[in-house]
Amino acid sequence: MSGIKHPRSDDEIADPPPLISPLMAMFETFRTELDEHHDRRERIIKASRDITALSKKVIFSLQRYVPSMNRVFSANTENNPTRVRQLQAPIPPAISKDISSYQTKITDLFISVAPDLQDLNAWRYQSQISSGIQEYMEAVSFQHYLETQRLISYKKAQAQIPGKNMLTEDDYVLGLFDLVGELMRFAITSMAMNGALPRGAAKEVGEGRDILTDLRQMRAAFEGLDGAGRRADRKMDVMRTCVEKVEGAVYGMIVRGRERPKGWVMDVGEERRGEVESY
Repeated sequence: MSGIKHPRSDDEIADPPPLISPLMAMFETFRTELDEHHDRRERIIKASRDITALSKKVIFSLQRYVPSMNRVFSANTENNPTRVRQLQAPIPPAISKDISSYQTKITDLFISVAPDLQDLNAWRYQSQISSGIQEYMEAVSFQHYLETQRLISYKKAQAQIPGKNMLTEDDYVLGLFDLVGELMRFAITSMAMNGALPRGAAKEVGEGRDILTDLRQMRAAFEGLDGAGRRADRKMDVMRTCVEKVEGAVYGMIVRGRERPKGWVMDVGEERRGEVESY
């Protein structure tokens, strides 16, 4: 009869099953991989920034100099506070203690991201960790130079990277480029405080060099890499400027040194100022 509704079966009342696309599982896998990628990338970037900050603290500790502590000590005195201003000499205990605490934190950071930088990921995220490794390489090479008056070799530098993380040749060389800026600062500060360039001990043939001689040799070697890439080209001009600043300070000290009071530092014109990593 018209107007009478007949009840439907349960099968007719139930909602039809949703259609599941075979592509959904694939895109869910992509989503998981992208989430892991972004999380991994953020962890590496954060670790790199922390490594950079701690490496700068190591450099500042090595550069630290307190004029009020500039007293005369014998060469065998262990707590000589001015020995950090000398080359081929052990780092003073107080400064070495600070550096050790920073080194422990840096080691922990490298180890924490080591699983994220294995196999192909070492190259995939190389740009994210590169700045931290370069700054750390600058600190390591600076300490090595102060203690030995030699550049650290690539093999020794690789051994200094904790967690078996990769040190590329680019990061090694760019870290040495930045080292020139620290040596410039070390040299000019020493000249202002002591009236002389830092010099190594003449224990063997070829030693006893001053820091300017080493800077000039480094400049000649780096200029052989001219055209090595955009990042190296940018640092090349800064490197040349740093060496020229030390040369200018030495010329001024020799020519007019007696006319200037102790503690004088060369005034570099604005047109000769370059961007230096350590400043």
